[in-house]
Amino acid sequence: MKLATIGYETSTLPAVIQRLKDADVKVVIDVRAVAASRKAGFSKTLLANSLQEAGVDYVHLQKLGTPKPGRDAARNGQIQKMHDIFNIHMEEPEPQMQLGEAIDIAKARKAALLCYEDDHHGCHRSILADEMRKREGFEIENL
Repeated sequence: MKLATIGYETSTLPAVIQRLKDADVKVVIDVRAVAASRKAGFSKTLLANSLQEAGVDYVHLQKLGTPKPGRDAARNGQIQKMHDIFNIHMEEPEPQMQLGEAIDIAKARKAALLCYEDDHHGCHRSILADEMRKREGFEIENL
């Protein structure tokens, strides 16, 4: 089973959709706490509609997003602090339930975890992908 991850920081919506389609992704799992973006096309409703038109489903799992203190740390280049904050957040029941939901979705059809950062190492989606790999044996493909 493959699980993709993708960031859109330096990309356009058409380019992201093409990368998803080239990788045969069937559903995008948006793991942003706030599914709004200053970057054109990446706010929740427009993104979901654009993906749907391209034949890719969209699910927003808000509780898999980084809490505000973690986002602030990441913006300040404090990646380890962001990871620490996110790991503590993931111990809570709601994020654990949504992680189970993400696993179920990804087991049923190829999924991609979507967040802002291009570099998956600097993004919490790498933590999620690694946990999904540990639990279910997903092979991770960073697009």
